[in-house]
Amino acid sequence: MAMLKSYNSSACFRGFDFPVHRYNANKRRSYWKPPQAVVIPNFHLPMRSFEVKNRTSTDDIKCLRLITAIKTPYLPDGRFDLEAYDDLVNTQIEHGVEGIIVGGTTGEGQLMSWDEHIMLIGHTVNCFGGKIKVVGNTGSNSTSEAIHASEQGFGVGMHAALHINPYYGKTSMDGLVSHFDGVLSMGPTIIYNVPSRTGQDIPPHVIQSLAHNSNLAGVKECVGNDRIKQYTDNGIVVWSGNDDQCHDARWDYGATGVISVTSNLVPGLMRELIFGGKNSTLNLKVAPLIDWLFQEPNPIGLNTALAQLGVVRPVFRLPYLPLPMEKRIEFHNLVKEIGREHFVGEKDVRVLDDDDFILVDRY
Repeated sequence: MAMLKSYNSSACFRGFDFPVHRYNANKRRSYWKPPQAVVIPNFHLPMRSFEVKNRTSTDDIKCLRLITAIKTPYLPDGRFDLEAYDDLVNTQIEHGVEGIIVGGTTGEGQLMSWDEHIMLIGHTVNCFGGKIKVVGNTGSNSTSEAIHASEQGFGVGMHAALHINPYYGKTSMDGLVSHFDGVLSMGPTIIYNVPSRTGQDIPPHVIQSLAHNSNLAGVKECVGNDRIKQYTDNGIVVWSGNDDQCHDARWDYGATGVISVTSNLVPGLMRELIFGGKNSTLNLKVAPLIDWLFQEPNPIGLNTALAQLGVVRPVFRLPYLPLPMEKRIEFHNLVKEIGREHFVGEKDVRVLDDDDFILVDRY
């Protein structure tokens, strides 16, 4: 403290050009105003290259109508089952899905390390980037972490990023704008609004303030179709984030399409729902399946269903658990009613016993 007191009122730290002012108790009557908060300009060059394989434009992302939030399958020790994953992605491509979200909520990005996350994005681009658009979920509640992950994702060739608003440690509306401004500088971006998970809505005025950014591809919106219409009326691209509302969102409210969980299971039916014109009969046909999928938080239902169809091993990374026996019986009956031929995989649907499932707590 003695050395600190020896500095005069205009002393500067070595290597910095800002003065350190001492508080003077005799100046209590003077009016002090705090300095205006500023965001340090993003002066560093981002880790990007214009020679990345399969580079795409924001406009290429805006025109996608059916995007699947793809499931991540596991081996019995909890590592990625890339063989099963590749089969799932190939099936999506064969049924006309135009894009996939890698490592989103459905793909359990929240249970991945960033090394796993970026590896899976890179693997997907390397194997399928010429056939389908790869959107990597590189969102975080830390702006710095989201920017860094996006740099890495675009570095391994993803076509676009999916970004959620900062969750749990929520910020102000101005903070949301600053957060998204930071991540949008990395490349084509879809902003994801799902208040039921983040605890905070992204209101339209925040999105509108970002609309001038050429990297904003659009919004995945889960609030509902009235919100979707607000965006479409203002020329902002929007995808329904709710499978149960996506048919009406597409044909009555102007949504470009859907980012879907259900298309993991019935990609052909979901494509027909989004591409084939208004079809209330088909919408009613898939409604019971969608209702079943979301009785528990996603991806619990999807993980259980894919295991019953035999297209992934019945392995769950905790804290997710399979649906109970009575729900598995319900799914078995749904497959029979809708038609096994509409579902992914070639094996007969099974109910599975509780002992068939493997729960992994460390991986």
